[in-house]
Amino acid sequence: PALFMENARKGSIVSRANSIGSTSASSVPNTDDEDSDYHQETYKESYKDRRRRAHTQAEQKRRNAIKKGYDDLQAIVPTCEQQDFSIGSQKLSKAIVLQKTIDYIQFLHKEKKKQEEEVSTLRKDAMALKIMKVNYEQIVKAHQDNPNEGKEQVSDEMKFNVFQGIMDSLFQSFDASISVTSFQELSACVFSWIEEHCKPQ
Repeated sequence: PALFMENARKGSIVSRANSIGSTSASSVPNTDDEDSDYHQETYKESYKDRRRRAHTQAEQKRRNAIKKGYDDLQAIVPTCEQQDFSIGSQKLSKAIVLQKTIDYIQFLHKEKKKQEEEVSTLRKDAMALKIMKVNYEQIVKAHQDNPNEGKEQVSDEMKFNVFQGIMDSLFQSFDASISVTSFQELSACVFSWIEEHCKPQ
C-alpha cells in the first residue's frame, strides 16, 4: 500500500506538471500566425483607408470644379451680377444661375441674328450705291464728252404730262385689280398686279 500510494503521488505530480506545462504553453503567443494575421489586418485597414481617402478627394475635387463653374458663370453673365430684389442680397442658387445663363445665351443668339440681318442689308445698300456710282460716272463722262447735248431738252411740263399718262394707266389697272378689304387681300392682289402691269417692258 505504501508503494502504491507513493506511485500515485508521483503520478499526480507528473500529471499536474504536464497540465501546468500545457497551460503555460497555451498562454505563450504563437508569434508566427498572429503576426501574419495582424499585418494582414493592418494592410486591409490601410487599403480601405486609402480608398476612402481617394474617394473623398475625388468627390471634393468634383465639387470644387462645379463650384468654380458656377462662379465663372456668375462672373460672365451680366444678369447674374445685377441685384435681384426678389431674393434680396442672398446668394443666387444654382437653378437661378443656370436659368439666367440660358436667357442670356438666347439673347445673344437673337442679337447675333439681328446683326447678321443688318450686315446683309448694309451689303445690299453698298452694292446699290456702287451701281449708282457707276451710272453717275457714265452720265458725267457722257456730258463731258458732249457738253451741248442737254440744251434742247424736253420741258418739265411735257415730262409731267408723260408721267401723268403712265400713272393714270397704272392707277386704272390698280383700281380694277386691288382689293383693300383686308391686309391679306391687299398683299395678295398687289403682287399679282405688279407681275402683270409693272414689268420693265
